[in-house]
Formats: sequence, structure tokens, C-alpha cells
Amino acid sequence: VKLPKFPNNDFEVGLYGGAYSTQNFGSSFAGGGRVGYHITEDFFVEAAAGRTKVSDEAFRRILPGGIFTGNTETLIYSNFNVGMNVLPGEVFFGTNRAMPSQVFLLAGGGTTRFNGQRMQTWDVGVGVKVYVADWFAVRVDMRDNVYTLDLLGKRDSTQNIELNAGLSFLF
Repeated sequence: VKLPKFPNNDFEVGLYGGAYSTQNFGSSFAGGGRVGYHITEDFFVEAAAGRTKVSDEAFRRILPGGIFTGNTETLIYSNFNVGMNVLPGEVFFGTNRAMPSQVFLLAGGGTTRFNGQRMQTWDVGVGVKVYVADWFAVRVDMRDNVYTLDLLGKRDSTQNIELNAGLSFLF
């Protein structure tokens, strides 16, 4: 059995874009960046920050004037996660091309700013990273960002799913 060769670059910097589903407000494009450090082959830490625009169009159909002062509000989030690589392996492209890959789990916390409120956020997620070269990888993540939001006078815990894809540069 020939083991795949994983790059041993410890630092990672990346950009991503995708969809952020804000509970009760629908999905919209989100983008951001991340910085990470690989502590061992199995564990890493990373900090990420992103933003998206949230529309209250569905509420405007029911409530005159909607919830926001404008049509959209900016949602800004940042988090610090601990990750664990759980399924290292290879992805095959055709019969003669294979690239190292890693499936990973993430969990952490951070902050979300939305509609004049700042909330503590917890997130969990799963992702896969495919190494195109020793210094470059393509990454796809799915996360659930959980925070308590107070709209219309009632505090509710919200589940906000984020699906993004991005590029990572390792050094």
C-alpha cells in the first residue's frame, strides 16, 4: 500500500465564497477569508471572517415597511475553530491522476453582527480539501452557525447554514 504524500506546510491562507442561509431571511452570497495553522497532521486551528447581505423582502409582504430600515442589512461574522482531519486519502481524476485529499470536522465560536446586534456564535462543520499542489488546495465547507437573535421583541436561537468553496494557499 502506497500512502499518499500530504504537504507539510503548516500555515494556510484562503479566500472563499458561497451561500449563507440566514434563518427566516433566505439565502444570499457570502464571501470572506481564513487563516489557519496546522498543529499536527491531524489537528489544526483557523480564524475566519466573512460577510453577506440579508434581505427582509419576505417580511415586507406581511409587515408594511419590513423589519430593517432599508431593504437589506449587512451580516458580518468571524469565528475561531479547531479542526480535525478524519479521513485522509486521495481523489482520483481518471485512471492516471490522483490528488491527496482530507475530510475534516470543525467546531468553534465567534461573533456575528447583524441588525445592530452583536451575538456570540457557535459553529460546527464538515469539509473536504483537495491538494492540487504542495502549496495550493481547493476546499469545500459546510457549517452551521448558531446564535440567538432578537427580532420583533422575541429572542430565538437561529440555525444558519453556510456552504462555501474556496482556494487555500499553504506555506
